[in-house]
Amino acid sequence: MEKGALFIGRVSGIRIYIHWTFAILLVWIFLVYYGQSGGDMQQGLLGGLFILALFACVTLHELGHALMGKRFKVETEKITLYPIGGVASMSKMPEKPVQELLVALAGPAVNIVIGGLLWLYLTQVKGLSLSGMTADLSTLSPQNFLAQLMFANFILAIFNLIPAFPMDGGRVFRALLSMGMERPQATRWAASLGQVLAVGFVFLGFFYNFWLVFIGIFIYLGATAEAYQETTTSALKGYTVRDVLMSSYQVLYPSQPLQAAVDLLLNGQDKEFIVLDLAGEQVVGILTRDDIIRHLAEAGREAPISEAMRRRFITLAPDQPLEEAMQALVANRTPIAPVYENGQLIGVVDMENIQEFLMVKGV
Repeated sequence: MEKGALFIGRVSGIRIYIHWTFAILLVWIFLVYYGQSGGDMQQGLLGGLFILALFACVTLHELGHALMGKRFKVETEKITLYPIGGVASMSKMPEKPVQELLVALAGPAVNIVIGGLLWLYLTQVKGLSLSGMTADLSTLSPQNFLAQLMFANFILAIFNLIPAFPMDGGRVFRALLSMGMERPQATRWAASLGQVLAVGFVFLGFFYNFWLVFIGIFIYLGATAEAYQETTTSALKGYTVRDVLMSSYQVLYPSQPLQAAVDLLLNGQDKEFIVLDLAGEQVVGILTRDDIIRHLAEAGREAPISEAMRRRFITLAPDQPLEEAMQALVANRTPIAPVYENGQLIGVVDMENIQEFLMVKGV
């Protein structure tokens, strides 16, 4: 389940959600078209329908990435639709340049295919010429609805191919560079280009269209985040879970009152805990600081830990690559994981310890 989002379907095992803020966009678009038409309800509904059709295309765009990634054993847990676009939660991007190139191009390719199909329909079935399709695009109407959708798909493809993270074009550019240099260096080059373009968007935005300022900020932050992520992944290469394994850790039991977790939280540095079965051999849950605080407000200090703990968690192996372990923790939104060797619990790994390991390495 995605917090704050509505589940709308599943395609090839990939869950699709629509965030509640999307409703704000629909209402806003309805009011804009309703107001511009002088109070025409039909025009307002047409504007809302166009946004729904456009976001259906955005969903197909994200599915393009996800299904291409699946060919290279890159799993996508879900796709979430936000007012600013769709986000495919992929476990990682392929590291082989050709594979990353294909995954990055798959999304824009879907929009080009949709636009091309609409072009064929409008020209071959409806008999429209290019001048006929562009005659009056200033106002949305039932007559030019498909033409508007066609051009919107072509614009989406072009916009996403801007060679800057987090756009698809940034990944395309990195993949091309990676064919002739190491991936970390290619990422730095691609991120630097993205930051330069972002500054250009912000500069132009102050003179032409203020929306460019927001686009520039979005691109700059995305380029910076991608550069940091690649630096982090590169720094962890060659290390395994065993290198950050914590063999000294605090444990809790399901039948204990939540007060026991509060005591550990206040008396030490640990913020996440594992919960063992009564025999003290197997992990049956994990408990985080946020879980403790939330459940204190709901059930009080005497409630059993079994009611507050998370029963869904991941386990790691000591010889597992450390970058893979970190990606698993991030993808599953869990800050701590037990580590098993030959069926025996030998320790835990948490995100804070990985971050400290990176700090020691100077990242």
